[in-house]
Amino acid sequence: MTKPVGIVAGGGLVGLTLALALHQKGFKVTVYEAVPKIMPLGVGINLLPHSVKSLAKLGLLEELRSVAIETSSLAYYSEDGKQIWKEPRGIAGGYDVPQFSIHRGDFHMILLKAVRERLGDDAVKTNHRLENFVQDENGVTATFTDSEGQETVAEVTADYLIGADGINSRMRRILYPDEGPPHYSGQMLWRGVSEIDPYLDGRSMFMAGHNDLKLVAYPIRKEAADRGKSYVNWIAERRIPSDLAERQGDWNKEGLLEEFASHFSDWDLGWLDIQNLYENAISIHKFPMIDRNPIPKWTFDRITLMGDAAHAMYPNGSNGVSQGVLDAMTFADLMEEGGDITDILQKYEDERREVTSRIVLANRETGPEKVMQMVHEQCPGTCGEVHTCIDPDTLEEVATAYKKLAGFHAGTLNTSK
Repeated sequence: MTKPVGIVAGGGLVGLTLALALHQKGFKVTVYEAVPKIMPLGVGINLLPHSVKSLAKLGLLEELRSVAIETSSLAYYSEDGKQIWKEPRGIAGGYDVPQFSIHRGDFHMILLKAVRERLGDDAVKTNHRLENFVQDENGVTATFTDSEGQETVAEVTADYLIGADGINSRMRRILYPDEGPPHYSGQMLWRGVSEIDPYLDGRSMFMAGHNDLKLVAYPIRKEAADRGKSYVNWIAERRIPSDLAERQGDWNKEGLLEEFASHFSDWDLGWLDIQNLYENAISIHKFPMIDRNPIPKWTFDRITLMGDAAHAMYPNGSNGVSQGVLDAMTFADLMEEGGDITDILQKYEDERREVTSRIVLANRETGPEKVMQMVHEQCPGTCGEVHTCIDPDTLEEVATAYKKLAGFHAGTLNTSK
């Protein structure tokens, strides 16, 4: 029996991971990406242990380790530097694999290189923007234009079509034409990278503040660490209630220090000079924190959605990319099991849609970061160097519940295949 051949719309992190996973299982797939040239854009992301375990199966562990930082711990603080909660991560946290903090562009280039080496240069076609598709009982035909949408460049027929084309997915817009723009959280993000002297152990991720004003930071490049420096990805988050419904996520919109830095001027973490972190920024990007509402259906016969196109979520919990990796691996595993392609696509949705919908909604409630707001609202101001205003068992319960929901609780993950 002939194996199904697929089309992937979107050459981002999820689309390329899917291509590698399907190739490993012996399936042919071609990735179509809208931009004329794939570039190493963006700032830092986290690859949590459940996604790293999957990426290790694809033979990428050592390459990731050669460029990324193996995150040693995650800690939450109030703005005066008092610790709320701290836990080891990755190998130190009892996992079989590391947790990585990595530049998004570095990860993208690792995936792209692997796809081209294993599948061939023709496996990724750039300057191909999905315009539309038609399907029948024999297959699906996708029409692609150039990146500007001006000229048709290809019509491609295959057995199935995956839309992995991001939060502003063309595929999703076709399926849900009345959905409208992404959902705005009321919070603006300024994301930057700065090379500074290491803080704490040089491999720590931390979050400080509360729902209205927050700082997240973590080092992301091993090359800098090897030189005795830290290449730190940071996110300054400030609530700006306004109607930003028409704003879209834009990695390349420039952010300005005067828009946010002064709001942190009275913060004192003790072990990190926050203003120095901001002032040493190599680049600053500004965009609203947005996601999309869960939708009732991803799969329509021979087509389905994946990654941010299916379940774009707030970065609370640092879990968005990892969930897209799990999408890709789940689909590849189901393809290996075999069966009718429409049944496989539906099984994939059945396994992934409900759980990712729950994560989207949990992240709107700030996910595991809710412990910072709990302290902000409940601390009487009498705590010492470490907050004791919230019972440790309660903090542990919050952390554990999110890990179980998102699929990276060590006890479960280490015993899974």
